[in-house]
Amino acid sequence: MAVPAWLTPSHGIMLGLLVIFAIAHSGLAALRPKGEALIGARAYRVLFALVSIPLATTLIIYFINHRYDGAQLWNVQGVPGMTTAVWVLSAISFIFLYPATFNLLEIAAVQKPQVHLYETGIIRITRHPQMVGQVIWCIAHTLWLGTTFMVVTSAGLIAHHLFAVWHGDRRWRSRYGEAFDAVKARTSVIPFLAIAQGRQSLKPMEFLRPAYVGIALFVLGFWWVHPKLIGATQAIAW
Repeated sequence: MAVPAWLTPSHGIMLGLLVIFAIAHSGLAALRPKGEALIGARAYRVLFALVSIPLATTLIIYFINHRYDGAQLWNVQGVPGMTTAVWVLSAISFIFLYPATFNLLEIAAVQKPQVHLYETGIIRITRHPQMVGQVIWCIAHTLWLGTTFMVVTSAGLIAHHLFAVWHGDRRWRSRYGEAFDAVKARTSVIPFLAIAQGRQSLKPMEFLRPAYVGIALFVLGFWWVHPKLIGATQAIAW
């Protein structure tokens, strides 16, 4: 049976890269307790970064260079307001994607990295904000690009983050036991569900943190650097 002309090899390569990243990222997360006991929390964070960052960089470069591969399923880029809508959705996705930036010193291993059990701010909306942010990002970019390559990429990213919901809850339960069960009972995976059910309440003042200003500045900076980033990656023949 002939392979459709639109089904370029890049579709399979992207899925393969996503699987490799998912195995490495989630695998190292699962091995964290043993790894920290063996080499220490800071050294394990550095190891985690040394593995994850190159894989993530490869994914980003390959995605940018092949984002228009395959069949064009739709094209709404000329629709009035679409550019603004995609940027607004992307900005919202960053608010959910990067709550971990509240602990920059731990990310950089300056302070001892820890697994935190939160029930404030964004966690009141959803217990897994990175999953929600990734889904919003995928919706925005799939809508904008409309290619089969983007659909495949979004499907892989969302599948990994849905797995991470189960994986993250499992690791929290293993570390915190009944304390996590209590947090789980008061929070939800689906955004705003626990609030709607009366199990949680939203406290806007908790969002008045310097970290959210940092996220806003990051979004503005990314908006400015976005064309330059695309130009730089296209110089790499991947």
